[in-house]
Amino acid sequence: MDDESRIKDKESGSVRVAQPAKKSARPTLKTIAALSGLAVPTVSRALNNASDISAETKRLVQRIANEIGYVPDRAGRRLRTGKTNVISLVLSTEHDVMNYTARMISSIASAFRNTPYHLIVTPYFPNEDPLRPIRYITETRSADGLILNQTLPEDPRVAHLLEVGFPFVTHGRTIWKQQHPYFDFENGEFGRICVRRLAEQGRKHILLVAPPFNQNYSIEMCEGVLGEAAKLGLDVQILPEVTSDHSPEIVMETLSAKLMAEPQIDGIIAPSASCAMSVVSAGDTLGLVIGTDYDLVAKEGLPFLNRFRKEIIVISEDVSSAGGFMARALMHRIDHPDEPVRQYLDIPTD
Repeated sequence: MDDESRIKDKESGSVRVAQPAKKSARPTLKTIAALSGLAVPTVSRALNNASDISAETKRLVQRIANEIGYVPDRAGRRLRTGKTNVISLVLSTEHDVMNYTARMISSIASAFRNTPYHLIVTPYFPNEDPLRPIRYITETRSADGLILNQTLPEDPRVAHLLEVGFPFVTHGRTIWKQQHPYFDFENGEFGRICVRRLAEQGRKHILLVAPPFNQNYSIEMCEGVLGEAAKLGLDVQILPEVTSDHSPEIVMETLSAKLMAEPQIDGIIAPSASCAMSVVSAGDTLGLVIGTDYDLVAKEGLPFLNRFRKEIIVISEDVSSAGGFMARALMHRIDHPDEPVRQYLDIPTD
């Protein structure tokens, strides 16, 4: 009886899968092979999601592996293949969880489920050289690939990874975007939509609380807002010095002072949920009524803001799609380095 025939029997329940005799022994590929009736090479290829193994076989092998608590011997695998089956998501410790980080981690991890790859998070600190964790991973080969966000136009991390030929994917584009996989939200179009939505509400004096000015998505957003406002003949300014990544207290304090000094401001753009909440708090402190005294357009990665204030004009960013795409694009880059890189640009609509 061949492997595929055995699988059909086991899936239909006609063959009983025995339990391992010694539960204290660490399960191995041979254990799974004995329980499934498959050859060890077939089990190994099924666990590694090989394309020539049927989905039915993969399901059976994965089910048995889960039931007996099989964990791959990573040290042995690395010696045999040179791979760790580890992917590192590199994140700043200052990242805004309200915006999208929690959902992105969840979607990336979900995309690696039932694959050989496992996700780890590598943090870096604001006062730390951002290249330090990247160099550590590339020099020690402690991961097979990297996922990066908070991308800069001339990101030194991307330059280094391209130079050493290490697989990676970015959330956001760089000046070398033709050379690497990425997922990006079209923030220029987001800015243009925001201005149009405020203009539809009759607003003429717009304030943008921009993301950090050195990041690529901030540059695109500012260009989109400024260009569309000029086209429509609206007054627009960008809040100086303070960005949406500053603490809520600083954003609220700065906005309150700005709105007191310039009461003609009647439209505000916030690029994140936490920034939008700071805007509303600043308005409330000054006795301003959202939807009457001013309108607010905000981007969110989690469906939350309209529960907070239904008057907020919300534009959603599908962070789950971003995480899933980046995970698949990186696996493709690792497994098929000679094929074209995978890229996706998410363009919002009115």
